[in-house]
Amino acid sequence: MPGASRLTPAEVEEFGRELDKIRDEVLASLGERDARYIRGLVVTQRKLELAGRALLCASWLPPAWIAGTAALATAKILENMEIGHNVLHGQWDWMRDPKIHSTTWEWDIASPAGQWKHSHNFVHHTWTNVLGKDRDIGYSMLRISPEQRWHPVYLAQPFYNALLALFFEYGIAIYDLELERIPSGEKSLKEALAQLRAVAGKARRQVVKDYVAFPLLAGPAFLPTLLGNLSANLTRNVWAHTIIFCGHFPEGAEIFTEDRLEGETRGEWYVRQLLGSCNIEGSRIFHIMSGNLSHQIEHHLFPDLPSNRYAEIAPRVRALCVRFGLPYTSGSLARQAGSVWKRVLRLALPGPALPPAIAPPASEFKAVA
Repeated sequence: MPGASRLTPAEVEEFGRELDKIRDEVLASLGERDARYIRGLVVTQRKLELAGRALLCASWLPPAWIAGTAALATAKILENMEIGHNVLHGQWDWMRDPKIHSTTWEWDIASPAGQWKHSHNFVHHTWTNVLGKDRDIGYSMLRISPEQRWHPVYLAQPFYNALLALFFEYGIAIYDLELERIPSGEKSLKEALAQLRAVAGKARRQVVKDYVAFPLLAGPAFLPTLLGNLSANLTRNVWAHTIIFCGHFPEGAEIFTEDRLEGETRGEWYVRQLLGSCNIEGSRIFHIMSGNLSHQIEHHLFPDLPSNRYAEIAPRVRALCVRFGLPYTSGSLARQAGSVWKRVLRLALPGPALPPAIAPPASEFKAVA
């Protein structure tokens, strides 16, 4: 296995059992401390948004515009990353709070929650980094693995990846529609149109809220408020794009073939999640602002555990990796983002350009003689 020691099937399953123990311990210890965390974060996010929008009403004054835009951008990042993404994963469903629940939460982004949960929670988290199954490999538009067949359109991918970063919420909303399945008949045009109407309705509400309603409420500060809202949304989009791309596309993240899925056990699933994910190092505030996707490894091992617990279990996961001779890929934001863009630039050109990162099927977990 590239970048990892060969494990016997028994060792793989032991690794899985050790991770199951960690998960069970965390689930058994969930309580008021965790509930206070998410409820406090929701309150903080809403206060930041209120402060940001209030300051933008006085945004003819440059300091008020800067402070208002910064507060609003921070609120949007918190709502999308640490709150929305994790609530929609069902991480807080154990609280049985109807206001903070995966079945009722609708987030401040163009993607309808229901469509995103299918493409992300089910498709991506089930078939993480499996070529031909995980649509998040390149998001159906980027060549980020040398095993993806090259096409001349990829020459422009550095340019359209930059555009994707700026308008990430709309790119993901369109991506979630899976329009490429229509020509093959895997998806009916009727279903696609129904989903497209849902996206259009959600996007329209977002546009009216940020670019019409709140600027009008600002009266004479209409234009600077509009620009402040636009800046906050662009900042949120670029930040989300950067964090998410650093989770699976830097050097060290492995890609798998579909035959790896044949007879995959719980332990083998854990190993695939580990090898296909990368962490980002940073402070506690950085982890919160990243939605704790800076702990992408822990998130993919335990997508249903509350994100505030990832930092405390990360050392245990890393220690297990050392014990079993498995890689634990982690680096600074600059390093991981630089690695992603290096991959995007090099794989825009024909040829493999990078050493193959395809991991072998599960049948190759054999003892080395």
